[in-house]
Amino acid sequence: MNSKSGWTQIGLVLAALLVGLCQPDLGQVGDAILEEPGLQPFPTPLASSAATLFQNVRIFDGKSAALSAPSNVLVRGNTIERISASPITVDTNANVRVIAASGRVLMPGLIDAHWHAFMAAIPLQLLITSPPSYLHLLAARGAEATLMRGFTTVRDCGGPVFGLKRAIDEGVTIGPRIYPSGAFISQTSGHGDFRFFFELPRRLGGPLSHSEIEGVAAIADSPDEVRLRAREQLRQGASQIKLMGGGGVSSQYNPIESVQYTEPEIRAAVEAADNWGTYVTVHAYTPPAIQQAVAAGVKCIEHGHLIDEPTAKLLADKGIWWSLQPLTYDADVFARMSPVSQKKALQVWAGTENAYKLAKKYNIKTAFGTDILFDPDAASRQGAYLAKMVRWYTPAEALKMATADNGQLMALSGFINPYPGKLGVVEEGALADLLVVDGNPLENIKLVEDPGKNFVVIMKDGTIYKDTLPK
Repeated sequence: MNSKSGWTQIGLVLAALLVGLCQPDLGQVGDAILEEPGLQPFPTPLASSAATLFQNVRIFDGKSAALSAPSNVLVRGNTIERISASPITVDTNANVRVIAASGRVLMPGLIDAHWHAFMAAIPLQLLITSPPSYLHLLAARGAEATLMRGFTTVRDCGGPVFGLKRAIDEGVTIGPRIYPSGAFISQTSGHGDFRFFFELPRRLGGPLSHSEIEGVAAIADSPDEVRLRAREQLRQGASQIKLMGGGGVSSQYNPIESVQYTEPEIRAAVEAADNWGTYVTVHAYTPPAIQQAVAAGVKCIEHGHLIDEPTAKLLADKGIWWSLQPLTYDADVFARMSPVSQKKALQVWAGTENAYKLAKKYNIKTAFGTDILFDPDAASRQGAYLAKMVRWYTPAEALKMATADNGQLMALSGFINPYPGKLGVVEEGALADLLVVDGNPLENIKLVEDPGKNFVVIMKDGTIYKDTLPK
């Protein structure tokens, strides 16, 4: 055998050995590592009705800093039909479900603008050693957990979730609305280049790597390749395109300071997305990476924790969305990282304070997201990330960001919006994604940390998935 094919076969043998060594241990650990502590079987949707009437609620509408006076809200189909301070009468012969809220708070369902439905709650070792069919079943289970935490919508910023989205939309399984990006597009050696060493070198027209086959990433070099990969995601149903424009914490082979792609390459994706009425969002932490992405025409920046003041002002002047996450030191998360990732995470976490300070100073359009990867425990604390926001914002401001503001970002997908209609608000004509909260989150945002106890009703698209109010 020649040396090249010999090394390829050796790499394949090593990969097979890795799988063989890892799988028995995972089987012994069992499902405990996959789900949040104490997670109970999820209920099926409650019996559907033509309409739902919420009586005696105080409304956080997604925008206001104060609750409404006691009100009544009528949902018909999947939209909010009427909101009134006076009693709403309904036909006694109609199929109407009445929810007596007794003065509890009604608010929009939460929206996570940076979620990874396929990868958030599955440990990395499991991802690289398990059959895709198994991983997709775990992702479906994770989607149920996400909805039951009160997150009725997520913008998925990379991963193979087209099938999961379809299954949820068709009622095959339970989960939030998903705005999918599909595979995130990365240059060779970029933040999305997850190839094993035996999969190098990459040859034009050669076989795809494992992560590309599974739809996690798409490696592209040159404007033509970027354009091709962007169009492939749009063909599969992407509502926006995600590009890797700089180094990342979870990737092992590129420094956080690295600038990835060139302006013409990014612009190729922007043109492809614009032709479909939607936009490109770019992973970037540093000023040079952010500035290049903005120059290429992107409409949203993911992360940006190492930003400087001139670059923040640029985002404000150009009206660019900033999808920023409240990433601060977490000893448990830190302990589960590799040494390479730990070093980069400390850099990012050190920049979070300044990033939010600049976002507020320049009144930048800021989205809330979590960006949890490979960590079932952290995924189970999705609401706690939102509660962290009171370090920089009032509870009302933080909740507005995770509802009405994020709803505006979702609408940026234009005429290919998979869920046309208003999201993130409680107003007549809006889509009926609603939570009833036992307590006032405008006074105590920590209520969102324990959704099992405090979210007593969860409705998505006019369907009730949870109702624990006394009957």
